Amino acid sequence: MNSTSLINQSIFVKNLPIAMIESWFIPIDIMMIVCTILVIILSTLFLFIIIVDKTCHTIPMMLIANSCLTALVSGCCLLSLCAFTFKNDLEKIEYQDSLCIIRGYLIYSSYAVLNYSFLLQSLYRYITVIYPNRLFCQSFKFQSLLICLTWIFALIYPIAFIFNDEFIYDVDNQICLLILRFSFFVIYGSLCIYTIPMLMIMFIYFKLVRYVHAMGKRVTPVNILYRVQRELKMVRRTIILVSVLVILGFPFSIFIIISFFTIPPKYHFRIAFLFIDVSMTLMMIALFQFTDPLKASIMKRINVRPNIIAATIT
Repeated sequence: MNSTSLINQSIFVKNLPIAMIESWFIPIDIMMIVCTILVIILSTLFLFIIIVDKTCHTIPMMLIANSCLTALVSGCCLLSLCAFTFKNDLEKIEYQDSLCIIRGYLIYSSYAVLNYSFLLQSLYRYITVIYPNRLFCQSFKFQSLLICLTWIFALIYPIAFIFNDEFIYDVDNQICLLILRFSFFVIYGSLCIYTIPMLMIMFIYFKLVRYVHAMGKRVTPVNILYRVQRELKMVRRTIILVSVLVILGFPFSIFIIISFFTIPPKYHFRIAFLFIDVSMTLMMIALFQFTDPLKASIMKRINVRPNIIAATIT
């Protein structure tokens, strides 16, 4: 049975159309796979630390854990996409497997929930500063509800693409995504996945900046002003994290705008997803650098081992 199936598979592959492969495809595919594996490893490590370390069991760290979980899901989806593209490029074939459309759906869904996870972090800081007495809005239950709502929204909004057969296999880029053109679904997807959460995060940041400046002009207790400035600093860090995604996701936005007027470059998805994979990796590194409890917990575990060894030797 095994030999028969291998023969049938070999015949099937030979009958597939031969794809035009550029010399830079394979190195780019490998680089994308390495980046997505790093994202998966880092997000898994961060999630593990947050779960096992009791000092990380706070509402802000729960929101950080949500971002790590969304990064893990996004990394897995991107790794599946990269592996599929790499396989087809390596075998020089044009082939749409049975999971191609599902893979496209998960890419749009996971990247949206990742962006909304940063919006939830900014929203929490905004509530603690502007409405410090509304304890229910800062509670575990309310924040958990918001997390669930963002996940539900991210899973529902791309269903319209499937029902309207908008996911199309792009032979040149070996991917199933929305074909970039001036259409309702491209604009709708861009708004849901990118524009709305980014604009809301920027709006929250500028509202907090104005609030802090207003507090500085009037007599305010030092401890309250310090707390507000600390929360503003955390939102500023979130802005930096989001900026990494925005800047390196800029080529995708440029290709969308180009598609409204003319045909985008032939390999636009390959270029765009290379930048997205790199931005995800840099975002995870920045998340570690900016999350003090997570950073302290990991550094504590790194420093414990030499001390234990030294104590054992003496």
